[in-house]
Amino acid sequence: MSQAQRNGALAREDAHVPAREELRVPVRGGRLAVSRWPADDPAAPVALALHGITANGLSWARVAHHLAGRITLVAPDLRGRGRSGRLPGPYGIAAHVEDMAAVVDELGLQRVVLTGHSMGAFTAALTAVSHPHLLTALLLVDGGVGFPVPAGLDPDELLTEVLGPAMRRLSMTFPDRDAYRAFWQRHPAFADGWSPWVDAYIQRDLVGEEPGLRSSCDREAVRVDGMDQFRAEVSGAVHRLPRPAVLLWAERGLMDEPRGLYDERRLAAAGLDPERVRPLRVAGTNHYTIVIGDEGARIVAEHLLDAATEPGTDGRGDLPSR
Repeated sequence: MSQAQRNGALAREDAHVPAREELRVPVRGGRLAVSRWPADDPAAPVALALHGITANGLSWARVAHHLAGRITLVAPDLRGRGRSGRLPGPYGIAAHVEDMAAVVDELGLQRVVLTGHSMGAFTAALTAVSHPHLLTALLLVDGGVGFPVPAGLDPDELLTEVLGPAMRRLSMTFPDRDAYRAFWQRHPAFADGWSPWVDAYIQRDLVGEEPGLRSSCDREAVRVDGMDQFRAEVSGAVHRLPRPAVLLWAERGLMDEPRGLYDERRLAAAGLDPERVRPLRVAGTNHYTIVIGDEGARIVAEHLLDAATEPGTDGRGDLPSR
């Protein structure tokens, strides 16, 4: 995208914010809550966006803002989170994969640009491998590639070590919504980047009544999904992709620490096939702001637009299986 095109796009974004629709899609055990930001043109491409392990579909709202009605964005609350929080197990990445196939089928989407952030990227990669006919392109955002984890920890300790406050809050209650807002505003990743998009995203997570508000995330769903990311079938999906993908990685981590989940050395050690995955660093972003911060969301939106229109999205971009 040229600078002139970017300038035009920014002007369009300021003038056009697509209205969000709330849908309910039948899946095993109930209905999945799905947010949809429709394109101006009903025939425009569709992007299916999968959120992180303790997030919800509104983590993609700022990306939708930058898309500005040029493509439709569909973002479910995954099983065990948000307004899909009461959907029953069994949980796991494979369950999300089948839920995404149901979303595509129920909404009559046929094929989509598939993207995922963090755990959602692992789910997107496995969906691409399991259902290659569902997607025209794949964009991974700070996830999908296995990385080293501390040894000697049990599953709950491991998830708490990796996720920090995002995991600890699952056992907490909050007297009101302001208290929950204050909890997140103290998080280093959001300290300098609070916005109405962030606020709407974190408030969607709350369930219950005051003074006992709590996160909607089902702890067992988070536990099972978290451990699934380290299974060979899931972490290895990125090496079996049926078509080329882009990996956008944040230069900073979950707690805004200087080293993110990925860097050049970790990605080199992962042995990615450059014909299957093209890693691109997104400067100035951390694990959260790469999707919910203004600059990160703009870059993700640009790549979704490129993926929706570039040659190869008509089915000629398939890679040979290995």
